[in-house]
Amino acid sequence: MAQLNKKTLSIGAMLALSFLGVLILIFSPVFGEGKNGLMYSDDMFNKLSKGSSYFIPTVAKNNEKFNSTSVAVALKFDKPEQGTTALKVLAAAGIDVKSASPDMTLNANLGAMMSKVLQDADDMYKNDGKKIADRYGMNEKDALTSWWNVLKVMDKELKKQGKIEESNIVSEVMKKAIEPSFNFYKIDAQQVSEKAGTMIGLLVFYVIYTMWWGFAIFYIFDGLGLTMKKAKVKKEV
Repeated sequence: MAQLNKKTLSIGAMLALSFLGVLILIFSPVFGEGKNGLMYSDDMFNKLSKGSSYFIPTVAKNNEKFNSTSVAVALKFDKPEQGTTALKVLAAAGIDVKSASPDMTLNANLGAMMSKVLQDADDMYKNDGKKIADRYGMNEKDALTSWWNVLKVMDKELKKQGKIEESNIVSEVMKKAIEPSFNFYKIDAQQVSEKAGTMIGLLVFYVIYTMWWGFAIFYIFDGLGLTMKKAKVKKEV
């Protein structure tokens, strides 16, 4: 029959209650601007992620070798509305495109075209979407989405033409410029060095807090007399 151990049971109960008290505090909006602990940490890590995702200057440098490279590709979109928006964006950007519904033919200087996309991505990264909206007469997110759709088709078509270097820079602009800028839009970038202490503190707290609950369960079970012991090995007669 299990025997109670009041001392370890009391320790376990104290750990469990304090754990729940801290949990209530974490979900309370006391971390500034009405945020709870989860919202605060999520916001901080998003800012740090954005701060370490600024690849646009590097991509722009890689794009310089294509300043005298011309490309001609057929653009076929999955949805008609994608083609309509793309035609508007390309025209506003000064890209030569001929429309023969449902397909379009694009002729452009690759380096110059990618520079325009990188400028839009840079403005979006810096949360200055109004510049993009004014350029194209549409919501900045819709404009950047359209660029992504155009580049996706271009990447595929250039690969078909065997122009691997050209397709690589298009893919790089998509993945390292458009996508981070779009995904982190309206988030303020921060460097890890600015929040190193807070970040380390949160990670250490997470480890301790996990162990905290584990010890609470251990002491409660031990106090209730529910322990596991190694089974005795039966000796064969």
